[in-house]
Amino acid sequence: MDLFTRWMIKEMLYLFILVVGFLFGNYIYSLCKEEVGAWKFRLKFISIISLILVIIMIFINFLYKTPIIITLGFIIVMNLTILSRNK
Repeated sequence: MDLFTRWMIKEMLYLFILVVGFLFGNYIYSLCKEEVGAWKFRLKFISIISLILVIIMIFINFLYKTPIIITLGFIIVMNLTILSRNK
């Protein structure tokens, strides 16, 4: 496999992880509908902290920066999906 193909597979995997965050958020919401109201503030707090960490991570240069940003993005997408379904 050439370098471009490996790079594209890695980028597609990162996109897939973010899409799974949306699906996982829907799944968690369907399991615990009654607890989401009590966790509303905590989910917002975790999302805001994750977003701040993503912004900080953009300016730091080290080897595992992209996987950590994608992981924090997964957390943000999952939490915001749960919060958006709770209306």
